[in-house]
Amino acid sequence: MAKKNKSAFAVEGEIIATEEFQKSSMTQKLNWLRAGVLGANDGIVSTAGLIFGVAGAGAKPDAIFVAGVAALVAGSISMAGGEYTSVSAQKDSEIAALATEHKQLRDNPEAELRELAWFYEQKGMSPALAKDVAEELTKKDALRAHAEAELGISHEDHVSPTAAALSSFVAFAAGSLLPLLTATATPWADLRIPFTVGAVIVSLGLTGFVAAQIGGAKPLRAIIRNVLVSLLTMGVTYGIGMLVGGGIPA
Repeated sequence: MAKKNKSAFAVEGEIIATEEFQKSSMTQKLNWLRAGVLGANDGIVSTAGLIFGVAGAGAKPDAIFVAGVAALVAGSISMAGGEYTSVSAQKDSEIAALATEHKQLRDNPEAELRELAWFYEQKGMSPALAKDVAEELTKKDALRAHAEAELGISHEDHVSPTAAALSSFVAFAAGSLLPLLTATATPWADLRIPFTVGAVIVSLGLTGFVAAQIGGAKPLRAIIRNVLVSLLTMGVTYGIGMLVGGGIPA
């Protein structure tokens, strides 16, 4: 009877361990979503800033459009390249860590079992239950158990550098399109700058709200911070465009 109860406790412990890993996985997914929101945010701010700088220099609509497209393409490729490099390094680190863990399990399985039990003790389990859980998980898949508990990763599902690069490219490009289109496609030429400012403020208010919701922060503070940064960027670049553009010979 005692043995049966012990197994039941072990199963309960396995459920707790699985829930802990699921929480970690959810955090990673939220980080991906936050990265997408921030990528769009960067696209809006940087492209709007460049467009305002060129407009401040007195450039014609065609030149503004070309500059905006160049900012969209260059920024998107830069974001994608940076994300690809970063995620590739993360993937390489995960594979190396798993290889090290696999070697340790092969060379000293007893010590690794004690280490896994200790980990669950730190999560609040009693020593006896932590030992039972560690033994049960090790019997099923020792590498998976250690990867999830110690490293917080899956030993089978690694992050994709290509997917990360594509998502960053799309997010930045989507954000860049808004100021580009409002600054060049608005039919009323005299209202293009005010329309662009308004569109940027609204869109950055939205990205600030979404980012705050993901992070569990207060939306108003994030929205205000986002909008102020964008206004500062557009104001500074427009002013620099006026100063520098006035000194450039036609």
